[in-house]
Amino acid sequence: MLTPIILGLATMAIPQAAAPSPRMIEKLDRALVAVPAAQGGGNHVSWRLLATDPKAQTFTLRRDGRVIARVSTKDATSVHDKSGTATSRYTLDTPGGAVASAGVWSGGYLSIPLDKPADRTTPEGETYSYSANDASVGDLDGDGRYELIVKWYPSIAKDNAFAGYTGETLLDAYTLDGKRLWRIDLGRNIRSGAHYTQFMVFDFDGDGRAEVAMKTADGTIDGTGAALGDSKADWRATGGEQPSSDRTGSDTNATGQRVARTKGRILSGPEYLTVFDGRTGKALASAPYAPHRAPSGDNPTPEEMTAVWGDGYGNRSERYLAGVAYLDGRRPSMIFARGYYGRSVLAAWDFRGGKLTPRWVFDSATPGNEKYGGNGNHQLSVADVDGDGRDEIVYGSMAVDDDGKSLWSSGLGHGDAMHVGDLDPTRPGLEKFGVHETMRMSGNRGAAMLDARTGALLWSTPADKDTGRGIAIDIDPRHVGDEAWASNSRDLYDARGNVIPGGHPRAANFGIWWDGDRLRELLDGKRISKWNWTTATETPLLDPDGVVSNNGTKQNPSLSADILGDWREELVVPSSDSREMRIYITPWPTMERIVTLMHDPVYRLGVAWQNTAYNQPPHVGYSLGAK
Repeated sequence: MLTPIILGLATMAIPQAAAPSPRMIEKLDRALVAVPAAQGGGNHVSWRLLATDPKAQTFTLRRDGRVIARVSTKDATSVHDKSGTATSRYTLDTPGGAVASAGVWSGGYLSIPLDKPADRTTPEGETYSYSANDASVGDLDGDGRYELIVKWYPSIAKDNAFAGYTGETLLDAYTLDGKRLWRIDLGRNIRSGAHYTQFMVFDFDGDGRAEVAMKTADGTIDGTGAALGDSKADWRATGGEQPSSDRTGSDTNATGQRVARTKGRILSGPEYLTVFDGRTGKALASAPYAPHRAPSGDNPTPEEMTAVWGDGYGNRSERYLAGVAYLDGRRPSMIFARGYYGRSVLAAWDFRGGKLTPRWVFDSATPGNEKYGGNGNHQLSVADVDGDGRDEIVYGSMAVDDDGKSLWSSGLGHGDAMHVGDLDPTRPGLEKFGVHETMRMSGNRGAAMLDARTGALLWSTPADKDTGRGIAIDIDPRHVGDEAWASNSRDLYDARGNVIPGGHPRAANFGIWWDGDRLRELLDGKRISKWNWTTATETPLLDPDGVVSNNGTKQNPSLSADILGDWREELVVPSSDSREMRIYITPWPTMERIVTLMHDPVYRLGVAWQNTAYNQPPHVGYSLGAK
């Protein structure tokens, strides 16, 4: 359930950058969980502290009916029960009478069995299989507990740059007890790849239950088995259609064969935006997808596509981003976008009272917005960057205001990674750190720190080619704010752009709050490590067997988010055979009493958009670091 709350120091128990706001937040349970402790024997038991809790909130923890801890108003919601065993049962009492209970996760993780889809076959007779890919969470049934939504990826999924059949994308919903609630099959008319299906899981209508929203097409099958549009339509190109502007007219597939550039692509036919019921997967409402392929409608010519997007075979026009934003400062809206290499078009939608209605459209091709073209990223971020209580969309090297009007464009061009939060707490407001690909636009800047409110350049590092990786997280307590690094340089920088001697960590991928302090740990694929700032080395904390990371060289988890226990984050990754999804939770106790990160606006929306294109970790909207 979405509950109105005034966010402030008294409830959040940590410094806040945002002004008090009446925005709606989720009503969550305590998420009590227990795992074998990392050191000293026994179990680590933890639970949520909520933004709605009174400042004087206390707890009583029992093991097998016996009181083992009374947690005061200054204590963390984390207890190391050295006498706990694998068979212990814990209950948590609050003064209000609410009770939560939990057993101990053997092995330190929760296993959720997955219903792996059967192999399928393309029109050409090629057999393909499925693997579990990106995931998200939402309270689908309104009980205060998250459910897990998992995207299934076909083995022949492709990047937009490559032609060929890709198979269908599927989405499943599971309870944390392992019950599959529904399966949505997006059908033959939605191509599979990192840039095609971004699914948003959120309570858009405020009824206390999360919906699922995504782009659909003719033949999409909802969770009840009903088809959208024309179930027999097949809009996949056969390869005979060649854009006249295409000089080669072909691509090379994995076996070295030449294939027509349009083969298997979906460049015509109706497109929809659909909202699905989180409990059943039933399609609740659909509308023609905006932004459209072209002004002429659903079936543009290759020449028109080239004129509008820059190519006639769907490399630029079929790249999609999505997010959730509180555009009125109170209730969530959905953002669905198209394009970022050249033209960028963002559309905002509301789902209220069972109806899906457009709020606004931003188009970089609109006169006056020309400087916004080519400044989109492979992902977006959402935050109230101007302090008016309403969210803006940071789309890479540009930002769109809550009313759909242009806010700023840095002109630094496209990039593969960015991070938005209070990265430098010595400055007012939020910052944006990102990497850049097009040197002629960035002025040979490989990475840059910007003011998130104005887009003003704060500092940058040089490069002479595409900088593909970069991150900003707090890993060194000797420096205020987040440290930042990128693949264009061996140096590690503080939040002000000063070099920290010793170099940066091996990877620039994800961050995760895992051990007991406020510093963030390094997450690369399935491996969690701690940065040793005195020796400039990494100390492994977790590298589980039998699981894999996602999305090839991107090596991101299915999800990393604070979904259970105290404020630290969980690691969600599939098993090597995609027969189960595992949720790993920290076995380390903490002394920090911090409200669940899911009640921070910037962080919660970051979890919602985490599955978008090139996945990035969520950030909080305040400074959670050591200093």
